[in-house]
Parts: sequence; structure tokens; C-alpha cells
Amino acid sequence: MKQPIDSHLTTPSRRIFLKSCAAAALAGAVSRAADAPLRQPTVPPAKRETRTPRVKLPAGTCDCHAHIFGPQTQYPYIADAAYIPPDQTLDDYVRVHKTLGVDRGVLVQPSVYGADHSAMIAAMKSGKFNFRGVAVTAPDVTAKQIEEFHQIGFRGIRINLASKNRGLSFEDASKLAQLIKPLGWHLQFFANVKSIAAVEDRFLALPVNLVIDHFGVIDAAAGLDSPEFKTLLRLLERPNVWMKLSGPYHISKQAPLAPDVTPFVHRITATAPDRLVWGTDWPHPTAAWMPDDADLVDMLADWIPDEALRKRILVDTPARLYQFA
Repeated sequence: MKQPIDSHLTTPSRRIFLKSCAAAALAGAVSRAADAPLRQPTVPPAKRETRTPRVKLPAGTCDCHAHIFGPQTQYPYIADAAYIPPDQTLDDYVRVHKTLGVDRGVLVQPSVYGADHSAMIAAMKSGKFNFRGVAVTAPDVTAKQIEEFHQIGFRGIRINLASKNRGLSFEDASKLAQLIKPLGWHLQFFANVKSIAAVEDRFLALPVNLVIDHFGVIDAAAGLDSPEFKTLLRLLERPNVWMKLSGPYHISKQAPLAPDVTPFVHRITATAPDRLVWGTDWPHPTAAWMPDDADLVDMLADWIPDEALRKRILVDTPARLYQFA
């Protein structure tokens, strides 16, 4: 049975990082008032600086999957958080994305914040970037609360079946779909495609657009003829199923450029060219290996060599899905 995505406890980079954090704590490098202890990071940070990519992104490019973390002093994590990220703030996000040439962004509520969207909402209201958001609501969220989220810029709800801190379940999907349908929102699923296949009829019957995260967490090593990939392609043939080209480290072990992902992207773009979006997954909190964000942009030259299709995926399709003006 595949372990949750955020349970990668044995990677060498993670072991080294945890040792360095422990040493820093013992040395007293990080301190906080005794009544409000700062929790030590358990995952490494994204690379603070990145280069300008070789691939020039078209104007209006949208990174459709990223997260904001911290400052932890203002936005604490839930008690049973599966991981504790270092601060990766709005200013860090803006600096990296301006270097990459990204103009629009979609923030996704991280599982370690539960249903507390304070950090995301502060970023979205800051005016520092052109944002939309994907929420992780409480199961009993009301239509009024959904409308309030909409006014802030949220356009979807994420159901997480792949992490330890799962939040919403598939059983919540039907009710949520009815609430969000009048506003044109979508349901986003972070799940191994096998989990979706187990409830495929009910999944496809949901009356809203359905967005699959991170390639459906398939295994690139299993090849193009694997049952999981065939299932993903079958799902993508349906007119309300979309996918994010994001997180190659969730499906490939071939760091740092994941060349084995390219043939999968070619099959996917041939199947659903009008229902694909792209994302960096910055700051990569559950990555099996840490990428350079400029490399993620440069992968697009091989993934989507046709510039017209690339613009469609980077600019036009996100504008439709997330209702950018």
C-alpha cells in the first residue's frame, strides 16, 4: 500500500535537514517565549533564490498550484500537522515568481493549516500579486461562507486523500459540489488515481469541474501502459475532468529534471489539451527531491514544445478555470 505523500521520512536530504534543525535547536539558535514555543521545521525550505529560466513564459502565465507558509509566529500549524514547514512567506513567493516570469497565481490551502485560511487570505488581500485560491473548508461549510470566500478570490475546494492530514473526505464531495456549482467553482482532488477509480462512477457524476492534482500521483517507473496511467487517461477523456501538470517529484525519482515524465505529458496533452493547467507546487513541502523552480519552467520546453498549446495551458485555461478577469 502506498504511503501518504507527506510521510517521506527516509530520504537522505530530509535526514540531513532534520539533523541540522536538531543541532540548531540544541545550540539555542531559535528561541521563543516558553508559553508559545516555535515548532521546529521537519521539511527543508525551497531554494531561496532561483535563476531566470531559459524558457520565456507568455504574458499572463499562471502558477496554478503553490502554498504560503508562515510566519509561524502569526499563523500556527494544527496540533497534529504531518509536517512543519519553515517560513515561506508571501514576499518569498513574490520574489521567486517574479524571477520566473509568472504573472498570476493560485494558492492552495495546505493541509497543515486545517481549515484556518488566515495566512492565505492575508496574502490574497495584500495586493502584492494577482491571486486566486483553493480552499479546504470544514465539511459543514455554509453557502454564505462560500460566498464570502468567493468575494476574496477563492474558486475551488480541495479534497485531500493522499496526505496524513486529509481534512475533507470523498463523502463530503456531493454536498460541496451542490454548494459551489452556482459560483462556477471546482473540486480539486489530491489523490492517487487508484483511489479515484475506486469511486469512479460517483466521481464522474459530480456536477462540477473536477481537477486532479499532481498527475494523479501515478508512478512514472510503471510506464505508459500501467493500469494507473490508463485510468488517468480514461478520466481525462471526460469533459469535466481537468488535471494539474505539477509536482513531477511526486511521480518520478529522476531528479533534478524528471525526464521520464515527458512522455506522460505528451499523452496527457493529446488527450485533454483544453483542460490542463500548470503549477510549481512551490515551496515543495512534500517533495521527494527539491527542484530548482527555474528547472520546472524549463521542463515546459520538452513537455509542451508547441508554443500555442503552451500558452493555452499557462494562460488561457487557468483564466477560464479560476475566473481571472
